[in-house]
Amino acid sequence: MGTTSTNQNAIQEEIKSRLKSGNACCHSVKNLLSSRLLSENLMIKIYGTIFLPVVLYGCKTWSLTLREERRPRVFENRMLRRIFGPQRDEVKREWRKLVNEELNDLYSSPSIVRVIKSRRMLWAEYVARMGERTGVYKVLVGKSDG
Repeated sequence: MGTTSTNQNAIQEEIKSRLKSGNACCHSVKNLLSSRLLSENLMIKIYGTIFLPVVLYGCKTWSLTLREERRPRVFENRMLRRIFGPQRDEVKREWRKLVNEELNDLYSSPSIVRVIKSRRMLWAEYVARMGERTGVYKVLVGKSDG
């Protein structure tokens, strides 16, 4: 699957690459997601087992700013809109897209940004248990040799 690194440690390219892979994965099963023969619960399971691992590969090392958090959120909301589809407004008698708050209410799992942050914390705990002699630990706490 690979990760993308730059000499300035900019994570934007890595996030862009992961989301591009997630979109390609989504496009490859587009007919499956648009089928109404599958239940919403099954499509959410497909999203969680196929698309999220592709997008979140290597996210333990991402340090997200608010600007960088936006891109994964947009990807997630687009996927959820595809899963839940449009909703009929009974008052106006027309179809409309679900707004982000409605998507969050329908999708009971943690948001993609929360998953990224929790995985970062698990990785930090793992590195902290490694001990002070390892290079990774020294980078984590900011104590390099020399």
